[in-house]
Amino acid sequence: MDDTRFWVGFSLVKGIGAVRLRALLDYFGDAESAWNASLFDLTAAGLSARLAERVVQARKSIRLDEYLDGILKNGIRILTWNDPAYPAHLKEIEQPPPVLYVRGNLTAEDAWAVAIVGTRNVTAYGRQVTEELAAVLARNGVTVVSGLARGVDAIAHKAALQAGGRTLAVLGSGVDKIYPPEHRALAGQITTQGAVLSDYPPETPPDSVNFPPRNRIISGLSLAVVVVEAGDTSGALITAEFAAEQGREVFAAPGSIFAPQSRGTNRLIANGARVLLSPQSVLEALDLTRNVERREIRRMLPTDPTEARLLEALGAEPLHVDELRARVSLPIEQVSAALAMMELKGMVRQLGGMSYVAVREEQASYRVERS
Repeated sequence: MDDTRFWVGFSLVKGIGAVRLRALLDYFGDAESAWNASLFDLTAAGLSARLAERVVQARKSIRLDEYLDGILKNGIRILTWNDPAYPAHLKEIEQPPPVLYVRGNLTAEDAWAVAIVGTRNVTAYGRQVTEELAAVLARNGVTVVSGLARGVDAIAHKAALQAGGRTLAVLGSGVDKIYPPEHRALAGQITTQGAVLSDYPPETPPDSVNFPPRNRIISGLSLAVVVVEAGDTSGALITAEFAAEQGREVFAAPGSIFAPQSRGTNRLIANGARVLLSPQSVLEALDLTRNVERREIRRMLPTDPTEARLLEALGAEPLHVDELRARVSLPIEQVSAALAMMELKGMVRQLGGMSYVAVREEQASYRVERS
């Protein structure tokens, strides 16, 4: 049974994060049982009396079905730990966010991601480094992750989009409360070539206390974090600290010893961060120089049993969807949904009249060699 609404309910209770929700799930077995538990049982599961009371009050005041319908009608997707689409790298970190609210789309290829972060008061040098780095990463099939802030973040998102790549923006507010407000148009563009996401529920306003915790998501989604420019107290340094704790690579762009925007990055280098010598150095360090080819080949591979059965049944000769359904003995709705996804991934091609053929790996390799 889908218990997403109960996960959403807990995300609305202040004080219920990854640790406490995990304890509740371990104690009660599922989110629905935990949400409907008595005050006594909630405290027996380890919640303080005050926090247990918050859960009970939330249960009385929130109409979960209506709240969930409102989120979905606004085009916001909800991912929990139980969802197979939940980002694998993020799930590996300590205390991953139990619920993600997403506008746009996360894909399997976003597993190859690099975060680019830095100061809001970016210099001409920092702008040049950010633009070139984001563009090279995007052209090599690497998703660019950042926080939609002014300065380095926005430059990185824009450069990735202009290069035709994917980019993810992680917010310190609800995904319907874009901050800064002048980046609303940029956020809309990002949802067409990536996603805007947050672990804060919709309607959550931007607040200074929200931004440091969201930085763990930026680094958690990424294989590495590149800090372009950062002052002594820049939030980008918090992202770098999270990255190091999560076992991610940390790169920093060296700068003038006289520039305040380079004090943080130079200190990172002194403390052991990799020196950003060129965009290519990031690709080489992470073994991403052949990432476009990897993504093309991965796109051809089935990701679930339904795709595998359909791919096995299809050949070079067109096969009508009804005949295909009969061959694999699956419901037509399931077959149609899988074929639509497989067509987007380039695994099959529709030749008209609801007839399909398989696109084999040799054809994918041929396209890669010609690209």
